[in-house]
Amino acid sequence: MSLRLIVAEDAVLLREGLVGLLQRVGHDVVAAVGDADALVQAVHADRPDLIVTDVRMPPSLGDDGLRASVALRTEFPGLPVLVLSQYVERSYALRLLDSGGGAGVGYLLKERVSAVADFISAIDRVAAGGTVVDPEVIQQLVQLRQDPLERLSPREREVLSLLAEGRSNANLAKHLFITEAAVNKHIGNIFSKLDLPVDTEGHRRVLAVLAYLRA
Repeated sequence: MSLRLIVAEDAVLLREGLVGLLQRVGHDVVAAVGDADALVQAVHADRPDLIVTDVRMPPSLGDDGLRASVALRTEFPGLPVLVLSQYVERSYALRLLDSGGGAGVGYLLKERVSAVADFISAIDRVAAGGTVVDPEVIQQLVQLRQDPLERLSPREREVLSLLAEGRSNANLAKHLFITEAAVNKHIGNIFSKLDLPVDTEGHRRVLAVLAYLRA
């Protein structure tokens, strides 16, 4: 499905490269901007289906792109945002991922995107209301949180913390010396206790970790 996108990236070559890539796969890039103020103006002028933005960009060369995205998600609830950056800006990353219940949002690290197909798939998932977060981003954000969720048992908290590291069910079972069936049961209990919406397992796994970060 063709999407109307806005790309916000201050590095000219990368911005043009993203525009060319997105156009080749059939998307319509309605604006390509190099600073946060222009991003806000572009969204107001032509409401897109999704924003692809960097974190650090003018005018301050701080976390302007991320701050603008948080503000836009507040002004336009449900506006899908995919952050593509070299950096994890912890405080505003949490606010972005927390907005809208974690739906329609993503945070990827540039150097860890190893395949174009994965990047395009992430755009489609976020645009459809899904959640895509690089495990390295989650790991850094987990370090901010010390208190576990009270509704979870000690074993469920342990499983959730390992989920935050991006481990598979098979790896969880091996690490905890339990069966995969037991892992599935723990994960199911976590989903239930956190009142997560019924959706694909991958989406619910990410939402479970985000709930842990917000606690």
